[in-house]
Amino acid sequence: MSDLAREGELLWRPSREAAEASELHRFWRWVERREGRELEDYRALWRWSTDELEAFWSAIWDYFALGPPVPPDRVLGRATMPGAEWFPGARLNLTREILRRAAPEGPVVFHTSENRGQGSLTRAELVEAVHRVMAGLAAAGVGPGDRVVGLLPNLPETAICLVATAALGAVWSCCSPDFGRQTVLDRFTQLEPKVLIAVDGYRYGGKDHDRRAEVAAIAAAIPSIQRVVVLPNVFDPSERPAGSVTYAEAFPPTSEVPPIADTAFDDPLWVVFTSGTTGLPKGIVHGHGGVAIELLKNLTLHGDLRAGSTFFFYTTSGWINFNILVASLITGTRILLCDGHPAHPAPDRLWRLVDEYGVTAFGASPAYVQLMRKLGIEPAGRFGLSALRSVALTGSPVSPEHMVWFYEHVKRDLRVVSTSGGTEVATAFYGGAPTEPVRSGEMQVPGLGIAVAAFDDAGRSVVGQVGELVVTRPMPSMPLRFWKDPEDRRYRETYFDTWPGIWRHGDLLVVTPSGGGVISGRSDSTLNRFGIRIGTGEIYRIVEAFDEIRDSMVIDVAGPGGGSELLLFVVPAEGAVLDEALRARIAERLKTEGSPRHVFDRIEAVPAVPYTLTGKKLEVPVKRLFSGVPPERAYSADAMADPTAIEPYLRLAAEASARS
Repeated sequence: MSDLAREGELLWRPSREAAEASELHRFWRWVERREGRELEDYRALWRWSTDELEAFWSAIWDYFALGPPVPPDRVLGRATMPGAEWFPGARLNLTREILRRAAPEGPVVFHTSENRGQGSLTRAELVEAVHRVMAGLAAAGVGPGDRVVGLLPNLPETAICLVATAALGAVWSCCSPDFGRQTVLDRFTQLEPKVLIAVDGYRYGGKDHDRRAEVAAIAAAIPSIQRVVVLPNVFDPSERPAGSVTYAEAFPPTSEVPPIADTAFDDPLWVVFTSGTTGLPKGIVHGHGGVAIELLKNLTLHGDLRAGSTFFFYTTSGWINFNILVASLITGTRILLCDGHPAHPAPDRLWRLVDEYGVTAFGASPAYVQLMRKLGIEPAGRFGLSALRSVALTGSPVSPEHMVWFYEHVKRDLRVVSTSGGTEVATAFYGGAPTEPVRSGEMQVPGLGIAVAAFDDAGRSVVGQVGELVVTRPMPSMPLRFWKDPEDRRYRETYFDTWPGIWRHGDLLVVTPSGGGVISGRSDSTLNRFGIRIGTGEIYRIVEAFDEIRDSMVIDVAGPGGGSELLLFVVPAEGAVLDEALRARIAERLKTEGSPRHVFDRIEAVPAVPYTLTGKKLEVPVKRLFSGVPPERAYSADAMADPTAIEPYLRLAAEASARS
């Protein structure tokens, strides 16, 4: 059994020299000179940035030279949520900013895949590739506001198509090719795209997957599609779907390049979708200006990315983190794109890439760390990792053990950052700061310019106790709207119904006395035990510390007599058995490390935990099953990474219903 780490324990502190060399420190001192005031610590800087919102975002605009200086009274034309109007009248195109800021010498994009090997693009090569796609899309009739969609993996062509689409003022959206046909149609049909760009197949874990039939079916089902472009990735180009053209045919070399569109700050850039596990996925529309200014702030000041950095986040193309990774070129950093299985052909594949490419900032999910822990991977003993300065963990709650693992098995001098953000805002509400210490299990700081807090049920800001994560003032990267959402009805219902004018994100947050934060789970899957709210992450941290447990899921449902019943599902590790002795040990550990309220009423062994395509546990759909909701209304199989994983829960829910 692994020991649990102590939450809040100091794990790392930057040296004075390192802190003062950071981009955050430079900006901080620049603000003090500009404002003629002293901001004695990060907390004071953050308070200024949220109390004086217009002055802060005007400073960000000027510091990063996004255009002619903008006075504070031209920052927020309308400050209401939803519907805030940022930088009215400003013109800004994300592609123009990316291409003018990308590193002028050497590679700017590294890429590697299971079946295509390794390669790189210089800025000149990136510009030429983007120009080809711009010209080809324009020749196909694509202009401002038109939609271009991709069914593409994490490849350089995917990044190029995103940047080229944005250059024309058109709107980009992408699904990973492992998405099921109906999942793709649920998203792309809403958008009524003009062009579909897709791969013929992909390789994952050494196995080839043919997507040609799906590409043809998707194109046939969406009448708005006028051109289908197929990128040969696995199969012979001559065997592509009928009526399609190859990527090379659609985007040949050209000297006739259309101009980059003169887009407004709030013109639509891309549409990213929620998981859609229990209904039609919501299309989140982000704007050129909001994404550009927020990522410059977040990635440069909080992430410390700059010229000479190399940024690598293992992600699929259907997740907002792919868009962020590509857009991070705006900071002058190099990026690494990785397609394929993270542990194929060897479990340490990603660490080999981090070492080989001199990655300075690496991003992954807690689930990946859990895999490394279970496999006993020791990166420190195999690789130098001399360039690695920071690691960011996101996608699900981060436990103290996740963070401690890096210091024990990767590198002592490392900033391990737990972050919490969302697809909805393309950034982190809470994250890291290179000037601040790292504490076990905690996010370092709230983001500059983000008025984030934890609210109790009465709508009061609380510290040191579980509350709803809320944002009380507008952010530039909040959605412009949901796609096809007349009068913003669905948007308001999702985020603003609980407290009008206040964004309720749906996460449970504890603001620590030191100013850090801890996410303990989703509020819609909160466990209510005898009037006390418990985040599911608290349970997972304790249960998954057992060597005998590979994964787990917990829900609470209505129990006999009007109470609640806590159901714990565990996936035993290879060779382990959930016997009475192990049940008793788990119960005792939950009681002593958590509280008597953390102890399950029933525990079941299952072969797998169901996850969404973006790696989140399907707690709410499983809870709906056990609450008697019919399967067809409880979840969408096409939105799941492995639809077969839900089958044991269907059986167990039916048995529970028969007993009641």
